Amino acid sequence: MNLFKIFFITLIVILAGIPSISSAAPKSPTIIRDTEIESILRSWATPIFKAANLNPDAVHIIIVQSNAVNAFVAGGSNIFFYTGLINKTENAGELIGVIAHETGHIAGGHLIKGREAMERASYESIIGTILGIGVAIISGDSAAVPAISMGGNSMAMRKYLAHSRIQESSADQAALTFLEKAEINPAGMASFMDKLKADNYVPENQQSEYVRTHPLVDRRVDALKERISSSQYNSAQYPALWKEQHARMKAKLTGFINPEQVSWIYDDKDKSIAARYARAIAAYQNNKVDDALNKISALIETEPKNPYFHELKGQMLVDFNRVSEAVPNYKKAIELLPKASLFRIALAHALIESATQNEKDLLNNAVEQLEIALRNENKSTRIHRLLAIAYGRLGANNKAQIHLAEEAVLQRRFTYAKQQAEHILETENEGSKLWIKAKDIISFIETNKKE
Repeated sequence: MNLFKIFFITLIVILAGIPSISSAAPKSPTIIRDTEIESILRSWATPIFKAANLNPDAVHIIIVQSNAVNAFVAGGSNIFFYTGLINKTENAGELIGVIAHETGHIAGGHLIKGREAMERASYESIIGTILGIGVAIISGDSAAVPAISMGGNSMAMRKYLAHSRIQESSADQAALTFLEKAEINPAGMASFMDKLKADNYVPENQQSEYVRTHPLVDRRVDALKERISSSQYNSAQYPALWKEQHARMKAKLTGFINPEQVSWIYDDKDKSIAARYARAIAAYQNNKVDDALNKISALIETEPKNPYFHELKGQMLVDFNRVSEAVPNYKKAIELLPKASLFRIALAHALIESATQNEKDLLNNAVEQLEIALRNENKSTRIHRLLAIAYGRLGANNKAQIHLAEEAVLQRRFTYAKQQAEHILETENEGSKLWIKAKDIISFIETNKKE
């Protein structure tokens, strides 16, 4: 779960399952990956997706590191949540209300334009398109990440994402219908809207991105509250589990993104798991090796079957240059949560780093983990880069090249992808598996050229 350390390989960093966010937040939004947070959001969202007659597996939830308050749908059935929005919510109900509203946009087909062009693009490339910056990253070099300010691209973002007031009202009403069908208290929608209402009365350049791209008017809020008042679930309590999940999610984000704030958000008297979690992560972010490892080990002792704690310890050990020690922690995390693809990516990375003498058993194990992860992570540039490295070190050069080509396609680097694919066509037997993959890549590029 490589949640937030600074080696941003491409715009996204997934060395261990969850992203890599630096404590000094980047100026441009950065996609992060975290199995725990994504799982929490998905568990809350699945009943809503089902109520909307959407296939839950076809809707993707993406987390973006940015202090801005925003959430939007783009590039198909992809819901992007900014960490700034998550941190602004006070309870699970408010975040669930946003999920329901964005689901209303998907169900209403409000963002169909341009979807096809981004179906085979990484989430980083989708963000780049929205910001009007194109494909910013052309390699895995962290130095290639540009310092793009959101201010300079806010107009591009607004133009792409802005909804009409009719669409906003439609999404609101759809959201309330979905919440009613899912038997979830919709009050969180209203309380979150109340937080945003003040933005209507300040200059546009001081408004939150959410308000700028989701027009908020008094009539819309009044209509929302009127219908919520008649909901048969408007006094229902949210489950205690949701409260704990929300607390841990915010603690985790604070620890990774703003470790310097942990000590005053969670005072010494706070012995909750969320507070201890935030302190462990903050110690890790501040490179306090023994303190971080002691704190995460204590959490594992408290909850030995928590896969996220085992994964975090693995991440710490990797970043503390104790890579081989991380392998058992990742394996335990996978044992506890076998479907967590990001855990497998993290384990594969640790195995590749441990294979200092190109030990075939370690490299083949890494390939196995990555191939399994690829079934659910088909937009991950990181998987293809790691597969290219592993296959290259195993001497399977054409397999390495096909993954370099796949990575380049996701990053919209079509010229480079085509070069790799053409080499494979020249060296592979016609009709072979790799030959067919290379042919498919070239065919896709020919119909979607954008370079």
